[in-house]
Amino acid sequence: MTSTATPPGLARFNALEEPAALAALHEACASTAWARRLLADRPYATADDLYAASDAAVSGLSAADLQEAMAGHPPIGRPRPGDPASQREQSGMTAATDRLKAEMLELNLAYQERFGQVFLICATGRTGEQLRDALTERMGNTPEREREIVRTELGKINRIRLARLVDED
Repeated sequence: MTSTATPPGLARFNALEEPAALAALHEACASTAWARRLLADRPYATADDLYAASDAAVSGLSAADLQEAMAGHPPIGRPRPGDPASQREQSGMTAATDRLKAEMLELNLAYQERFGQVFLICATGRTGEQLRDALTERMGNTPEREREIVRTELGKINRIRLARLVDED
């Protein structure tokens, strides 16, 4: 017999008062529109329901909302000090050589100059070389194509962060 009970971490999230839930969601994504959409759809019966709501919210973000979400992400190779999520997600850069770190800095700056935003990628599980190669490849994208990719990458990051939120014991 399978259980239909909501998992404990998700039940805790569902029960949070709105300000606490909003703060928890902002840890996952800096977009206020995204967080408010997820709050409006509570309670969630399953984590998959939460992830589906997140995906729908990401796909509905305006350009300004997407910029707000991206502002919460530090450049690859420079995780935010004291932010365990960005350090964990960018751990592939930890073992990078000084040369690769310098190359990433230059590429990040060139990307920001070209697209007017931070290079956003789901870095979890990727090596420094893989991150560099992805950045180099994406430099050739049109701005429209890059926005599509950024939206997809943001969705992946949000799912990973939401999984941590609802899996916490």
